[in-house]
Amino acid sequence: MALMQSMTRLGGWEGYRLGEIRQEIRGTTPWCVINLELRQRVLRRCSGCGRSVRAIHDVVERRVRDLPIFEHLVELVVPRLRVACPRCGPRLEQLEWLGSYARVTRRLAEAVARLCSVTSVRHVAQFYRLDWKTVKAIDCTALERRLGPIDLSSVEIIGMDEFAIHKGHRYATVVVDPTRKRVLWVGRGRGREDIGAFFDLLGSEGCRRLKAVVMDMHGAFIEEVRARCPQAEIVYDLFHVVARYGREVIDRVRVDQANALGTDRAARHVVKSARWLLLRNASSLQPEGRIALKELLRANRPIAVAYLLRDELKALWQYRYAAYAERLWRQWYHRAVRSRIEPLKRFARRLKPYVRGIIAHCRYPLGTNLIEGINNKIKVIKRIAYGFRDDHYFFLKIRAAFPGNG
Repeated sequence: MALMQSMTRLGGWEGYRLGEIRQEIRGTTPWCVINLELRQRVLRRCSGCGRSVRAIHDVVERRVRDLPIFEHLVELVVPRLRVACPRCGPRLEQLEWLGSYARVTRRLAEAVARLCSVTSVRHVAQFYRLDWKTVKAIDCTALERRLGPIDLSSVEIIGMDEFAIHKGHRYATVVVDPTRKRVLWVGRGRGREDIGAFFDLLGSEGCRRLKAVVMDMHGAFIEEVRARCPQAEIVYDLFHVVARYGREVIDRVRVDQANALGTDRAARHVVKSARWLLLRNASSLQPEGRIALKELLRANRPIAVAYLLRDELKALWQYRYAAYAERLWRQWYHRAVRSRIEPLKRFARRLKPYVRGIIAHCRYPLGTNLIEGINNKIKVIKRIAYGFRDDHYFFLKIRAAFPGNG
């Protein structure tokens, strides 16, 4: 009897005592089936109001999964009862170790949720011999309970970017708090009506509180921020501007110069194969790469001009005084439009309307590097799970990966 009581306490099955235990083999899997018996003359708590009730309305047998014991999976046969509550009527008994309609114990659910944080739902389901839908529901419930509603009451600076959610140019938008390094919101789509849901959640007072928004030069983001938060400074990120310069100027000039070489196959090959040589920073090149770069720039003036003006453009993000940055911009723009290089002239004229957002980097030295890191982690989360079909669950996983630093 003492052994049975000790095992009951060890099992933590409040309100029950240990009954018959038997072993079974189902397929090739060993099972331990434990019958629990109701303790007599014990007050039961109503799951509706929480008050103690002695009267029992009815009893139904339920089979519940618990944590495995060594190599055995554990199944509990539980007499689940409803109490006759004078206030609420017939209600399930409230148990600390078992949810109202759960078919797994709380400790098994907690173990499943912990394992889901490091591997996929499918692998967790295989490990515990549970249905993957059950595992997903457990993890989703645990994430909702742990994360709760997002606190937007103190947000003054945000960063916005899109990421690919499926193949076929289908995107979602992520909004982060760069000062606390946390994900604030994730939503499908990247249009104005899509990201408008975040500003609706932020509210009119929260929109007025925003001081700066860091982003790339995506038109929908710019229009929605200006419409909802006209007082907020838009800060354009170095990475996206330089990446666009690489596509629209360096790549175009390189191709034009290769075509201009005509039948000189050797020279054409040198210019055409120099794409990554030109797009990378000179400091990151190996010694032989630096020598090849110098020879290319010395041999081709348009490519040299486009390459050097890219480095001068990048210097705008190093300034902390707006007046100095504006002076550098005017000098850079004057050289670009007088360069007689059409792709460079086009880029300079297209960039001119965005200069205010570039100069704003002096007051708010922010970048989307945190967001790009989040996007890389999102790719890892998708890869671990072999993709997500449930947006709500996917976005919870993203929030959980970046809870912030308090």
